[in-house]
Formats: sequence, C-alpha cells, structure tokens
Amino acid sequence: MIGLIWSAAGCGLVGILVAGLRGTLRLGLWIQIAALLVVAAVAAALLADSASIGSSFVNGIHPSLGIDPLSAFFLLVIAVTAVPVLVYATSYLIAEPRRGALGALTGAFLMAMCLVVVARDISTFLAGWELMTLIPAVAILVYRRNPEVRRAVFVYLSITHLGGVGVWLALILLSAVGALADPAIFGQQGAALQWTIWIGAIIGFGVKAGLMPMHTWLPRAHPVAPSHLSALMSGVMLKIAIYGLIRVLFFWTGPVPVAIAVIVLVLGALSALGGILYAIFAQEIKRLLAFSSIENVGIITVGLAAALLLAHAHQEVWASIAFAAALLHTLNHAVFKSLLFLGSGAVQRATRLLDIDHLGGLLRRMPWTAGFFILGAAAIAGIPGLNGFVSEWLTLQSLIHMSLDGSSVPWSGPLAAAALAATAAMAVLCFVKVVGLVFLGRARSAQAEEAREVSWPMRVGQGLLALMCVGLGLFAALLLPVLANLRGVPVELPTGLSLALPQTGGLPMPAIALALCAAVAVLIYLRGRRPTAVTAATWNCGQVQDSTLAWTSSAFTKPLRLSWAAFLRSDRRVRVDGGVGVVTSAQYQGDVPNLFDTKVYSPVEAVLTESFSRARRLQSGRLRNYAIYLLLLLAALLLLARLGVGV
Repeated sequence: MIGLIWSAAGCGLVGILVAGLRGTLRLGLWIQIAALLVVAAVAAALLADSASIGSSFVNGIHPSLGIDPLSAFFLLVIAVTAVPVLVYATSYLIAEPRRGALGALTGAFLMAMCLVVVARDISTFLAGWELMTLIPAVAILVYRRNPEVRRAVFVYLSITHLGGVGVWLALILLSAVGALADPAIFGQQGAALQWTIWIGAIIGFGVKAGLMPMHTWLPRAHPVAPSHLSALMSGVMLKIAIYGLIRVLFFWTGPVPVAIAVIVLVLGALSALGGILYAIFAQEIKRLLAFSSIENVGIITVGLAAALLLAHAHQEVWASIAFAAALLHTLNHAVFKSLLFLGSGAVQRATRLLDIDHLGGLLRRMPWTAGFFILGAAAIAGIPGLNGFVSEWLTLQSLIHMSLDGSSVPWSGPLAAAALAATAAMAVLCFVKVVGLVFLGRARSAQAEEAREVSWPMRVGQGLLALMCVGLGLFAALLLPVLANLRGVPVELPTGLSLALPQTGGLPMPAIALALCAAVAVLIYLRGRRPTAVTAATWNCGQVQDSTLAWTSSAFTKPLRLSWAAFLRSDRRVRVDGGVGVVTSAQYQGDVPNLFDTKVYSPVEAVLTESFSRARRLQSGRLRNYAIYLLLLLAALLLLARLGVGV
C-alpha cells in the first residue's frame, strides 16, 4: 500500500510537470487522473478494512506521513471528485491562453490538499495548509488579472491568513503539550489553554470552511476562478477545513464541553440559513453556488455538533449516526457542487454569460449539460432518490433524537431541526429559480440564442458526477456503518440497501427511487397520449413580445425578499421617464447587500485603514524623529523594569 501511494505521488508530480509544458496539457492531466485513481483505490481499500499505514501522529517538527481510516475517507473525497473535474479540464482548459500553467497549478493544488490529509506532524500539516491557500490564488491571477479579480484574491488571502492564525495557534499548542501523539494529555491541561485551542480551531478552520460570519471571502473568490478550479475549491478545499475541525474536536482534544458543541451548532445553523438565503437572491450562477456552499458546510457542521451533543448525552449510537451523516454530506456536497460548477462553466463557455437574467432556453440548445445540471440541482435541493436527500435526512433524524433522548441542551435539537427544514425548503426555491430561468423558457439574449452543446470531455466529466449523485443516493446504506465507525467508537448498525436506523423504521432508497421512476414513466406515457397543446402568443397588455418582459430573478424572489425586508435591508431603485400622464420607460434596479460586509467588515476595514494612515505619519524618514522614538521606548522599558522591581 505504501509503495502504491508513493508511486501515485510520483505520478502526480510527473503529471504536474508535463501539464506545464507547451503542447502537453492533456497528457499531463491524464497522468494526474491515473495518479488519483491509484489514490482512490488505496483509500477505498483502507477504508473498507479500517486499516492504517505509515506513521501515527507525532509531536514536534518531525515530518511524517500516514493514512488512517479518516484520512482515507477524505483522500477518497478528493480523488473521486477530482477525476471527473480533470476529465472536464482536458477540454475546458484548451481554450485558455495560459492553459499549461493552469493545468500544473491544478495538480499542485490537489497534491497540497492530499498533503494536509496525510500529514502526521504540525510542520507537514501547516506546509500543506499554506500551499492549499496560496496555489488557488495564484491560479486565479493566472486566469484573470483585472482589478476586480485582484481585489477578490486580496480579500481571500487576507481573511484566510488572518483566520489561519487560529489554525497555527491550535496546532502548535496541541503539539507543545503532546496531545497530537497522546490526546489523553489534553485533559490534564488548564481550562484557559483548552479554550484557546478550541476557539482557535473553530475560527481558523471555520474561516477556510466558509462558516458565517467568517465567510466573506468565499462568494468573492469562487466566482472569479476558472470553473474546474471553482469546483475543487468549493467541493473539496472547504472539506479539508472540515477535516481539520474533526481532528481537533473529535480526536485530539477528547470530550469537548457542551458550550463548544453549542457554538459549533449555532455557527452551522447560521451558515445553513444565511447561505441559502443569500444564494436565493444572487443573480449570477457561480456566486449563487458559492453561497450555496456556505449553506452545505453549515449542514455538515450541524451534523458534527449533533454528534458532540449526543456523545455528551451518552447516546453513542446516535452520535455515530450524526457523525456519519456529516461525513456523508461532505462526500455528497463534493460531488453535486462540483457537478453544478462544471455545468455553470459549460454554460459560460457556450454563452459567455453567467447572469441568470440574460440566459434561458438552454435546455433545447444544450440538452446534455442541462440534464446533468438539473440532476445536480435536484440532488442539492434534497429531492428523494438522490444523494443530498439521504445525508440531510440522516442529519434531521439525529437532531430529532437530540431532544428525544435526553440531550443536555434540550432546546438545541428542535431549533436546529427547524433551521435545517427551513434551509431545505429554501434550497428547493433557489434551484427551481436557477433551472427555470437558465434552462427553461425562451432565450433572453443573443448569446443564449446562439449557444451550442460543449465538447464530449466536458460532458463526460459532468456525467460521471451525475452518476455518483444517483449511486450515492441508492447505496448510501452500504456506507453508513463504515462512516459511523470512523468516530472511533465502535457501534453496530444494520447492513443492507435500506437505511434502517434505531427507532425510525427504514428508508428503502432503491425502492423509493424505483417508485419515483415508475411514477415519472406513467406521467410521460399519459402525457404522450394527449394532443399537443396549441402554442399562442402571450398577452403582454398590448406590447410587443420582448425578452425583457419575461420573469427575472428579482421577480421570482420578490415574495421572499418582501417578507424578509426588515432583515435583508435590500436596496431598491426605480426610475420612471415620461411626460404628463404618459410613461415612456421604466427602470428597476434592486440588490440585496451582504449585511456582514456592509454592517461588520466594511466599517472595521474603514477604521483600520484610517488608523494605519495615521500611524504611517510616524514613518517620516527623519533620523531625529527615529532617535526620539528610541528614547521614548527606552524610557518606557526602564519604567516597566522599575515597576517590576517594586513588585
């Protein structure tokens, strides 16, 4: 096994080098795909056997690598997501002027994420962590270099590196006290040190995962990246942060207090609700998908918090089920979000547009891309029979049992379950909007009218992910016992194709999928026997048919925007032109600002900028002033020393 992993690493390095050479991009990407297939095979074997290879975790700076079952699962997430993405990229990147650099950076990005997962000491972990942050920033700047993109990359690097301080602090302290190699030592430490590590880890990993209110970089950076890289950033990179959070809360720090679990639960619920709410009002596809990633990371975090609270209540079986639900949603989100980002990239390649209000009618012009996107939208919206439904159902069941089985915080389960239910309902609304306005109806622009289906490799990449959405939905019950035991507490769960949970009955996913397919077939048959409806022009109050009079994203979401008006503080501008009693034109502009940006981060940024501008005056360049500064510093130090002697 170790030999295969080293062979895959070497193959991946060769693929990176070959992809960067002139004229060998596709060969380099296929070599990277071969390396990832080896990684997937090894990870699946280790996960199935609950086996480990390589080093265990060590304290101090002693570069070490190893794979345990949890690492194997996240390696599998990386590999099964990246293979279809790279197949897609073999055609997608050909049209890019700097395709070689982008292909090489994509491979390096994947290797950095793998390095974080297999690291067994803080030096290797933090090296992989920093590379995982920097490489996509470089790739985005290689892809696009306009001021807006540079600003987005600056925000991304600034926030993730500030948050990264929490990761460095937590891991260095854990290593210093010896808790990486022996987690039992952590319980012997003082409360101040323990809370410093917990809060540092939640902030540090939470920033990279995109948890609200630490999410502000995510809807800026993901939309400006090339689509295959957006898929990897949203589908995989965010999950590496979840991996780090799991290591700290479940493995290195022992039983966490209820207060920490509640903090994690609140952050998860806030992210789930806030993410999908802002996604609904987004008018650009990739920005919408970025906010949706915040929502799904929130659902994963809610599942982890439920596992912590259920474990505290000594409900080990349900704690393991909640943990498995979080891991399953980690895999599911990696698959369907990557599919949706690849679909948005195909739409952008065919139309040169991502604005929802300027698309439409693409189902007829791009049937393969439309079909795959619609399936991914159904999966992320939690439609029964697909993978998103299974993991959200498991999470909901865990939250319900938090209140039924004596959780130490009885209100947390019902409130979190209500938040998850509201999130699921709004997710349906969000993706009905996207599918309806982008793929159905009539084309709203010349670019949409002229769109043509993308190349076969781009279709194959999307198709592989679509198949996984179906397969993970049908056969999730086979994964549940394996994932439940990754928490480190052995539990017995029924095996088979039906999701049979304690005190819940069963959820026979294959039977549900078969029933849904039969119902759809019957409806299609009945529809086929009816005469075709007569097509007639739509009545537009006497006006000529025009695409600008069709439903828009703002019109679709207006009822929700009005009901949340007090919270959203939406910006609405109407301009009406005309003479007395006659309106010649009317213009409407509306926007839903991100309140965390406008009310929190922008004021803080303004204060810091002003403070730094004032402080800069101290840097006058005059030697006399610097000598005065040194004398003042010396006087202050002497005063402090004097006070210390007095004590």
